[in-house]
Amino acid sequence: MWLFSRSKHDPSKDDRKTAKEISRHGNEDRRAREKIEIAKAKQESLKQEEEEKSRLEKSKQKGKTKQVDDGDDHVEDERQVKPPKDHVDEKDVNPPPSICRGCNSAIEDGIKFDAFDVPWHPPCLILHSQQLPIATNKIPCYVCNKKIKREFHAHPFWKEIYCPGHDDDGTAKCCSCERLESYGTKYVMLPDGRWLCRECMECAVMDTVEGHYLHLEIGEFFEGLNRKIHKEFPVFLVEKEVLNIAEKEEKIDNHYGMVTRGICLSEEQTVKSVTKWRKMGPNNQLISDMAWKSQKVIGKSEVTAILILYGLPRVLTGYILAHEMMHAWLRLNGYKKLNNVLEEGLCQVLGHMWLEPQTYATPDVVVVAAVDASTASSSSSSSSSRNPTAITTSKKRAPSGYEKKLVEFFKYQIETDESPVYGEGFKKVNKMMASNNYNLEDTLKKIVSISKNAPSSKS
Repeated sequence: MWLFSRSKHDPSKDDRKTAKEISRHGNEDRRAREKIEIAKAKQESLKQEEEEKSRLEKSKQKGKTKQVDDGDDHVEDERQVKPPKDHVDEKDVNPPPSICRGCNSAIEDGIKFDAFDVPWHPPCLILHSQQLPIATNKIPCYVCNKKIKREFHAHPFWKEIYCPGHDDDGTAKCCSCERLESYGTKYVMLPDGRWLCRECMECAVMDTVEGHYLHLEIGEFFEGLNRKIHKEFPVFLVEKEVLNIAEKEEKIDNHYGMVTRGICLSEEQTVKSVTKWRKMGPNNQLISDMAWKSQKVIGKSEVTAILILYGLPRVLTGYILAHEMMHAWLRLNGYKKLNNVLEEGLCQVLGHMWLEPQTYATPDVVVVAAVDASTASSSSSSSSSRNPTAITTSKKRAPSGYEKKLVEFFKYQIETDESPVYGEGFKKVNKMMASNNYNLEDTLKKIVSISKNAPSSKS
């Protein structure tokens, strides 16, 4: 049903009004759209202008703006010179530096290793492979503390990274642990010209009296292996030159150029030994308080004395002494014609065996001995011939953390030695020991069997 108004209605007026409203709204929409478009255009224009200015500024800096001749004046064309079609972008020629996966810094010199699908500084990759911490900004040289950029050397055991030049530039190297003198430290030069780091100095055996106690300890070690040495002979701690002289007197052919650190003597010689050394004075300063004594080693025997280089850490001195005492045991028990390589290898195995338990902490054991300070290790036919002036005690103490690390280093040296006598000898004899269930007696029998008709050795 439709309902009508009582007023009279003109439909044409409504149509005109509607048309006006539509027209008004249309104009407003158009103006709004125009304002939006203008605003966008202004923003785009400003953006392009900023980009143009930026490009122009870069172009000016690189000397690539075009110069035009306008009459007598030369003005700079602010329009960017368009690159030729064959133009190569500089970023393609000089790409940004790679980022090292280890230290997260740029590899600026371009020298890198690609490993695990990522780039590395060479030192960072080595440190990563050895599970060592990597510096966040740079890898400094262990010796001079300068940043390493190109070539470098790394100690195979201590893992310290350093500039190659320090191997030949006179940088001091410890004669014991073989570490180079590092930035901020001070090494000690011994009177015979050897360098010693402070850590090794603190645990070094410096004179014959100290060596005497180690001699007793290693004698007990041999007795535990059923290899007791019944004959008494002295052990002297000596300087490097004394060892060199003794080597000539014993007619030992050291044609491999090995550093001599111990000798088992069988000839009469006059030996100059270190009888007194005070390592440190007040304020931990090294003081030169050293005394020597010359005495003649007499008597004809397969073993007259053992000489050991003084100034080496206790664990190194003990390893050398164990090596030489095995030579002594072999000679005193009639093993005179052993293959030289196998005999040296067997002595290395004994030294390695002595080192093995040295990392264990043991309770202090007091060793009481009657000692004459001047002749602590003099040879004698019986204990009654001694004339002791004092009763001295010595203690086996638990090794320090550094000494434990030294034990591992010296074992590593023995195991990785590539020399044709000591290195090869150790590998061969150690393999024999393994095949004989580490039975020393069976291994010795095997060495004797191989050594038939072989020339005798002197070491």
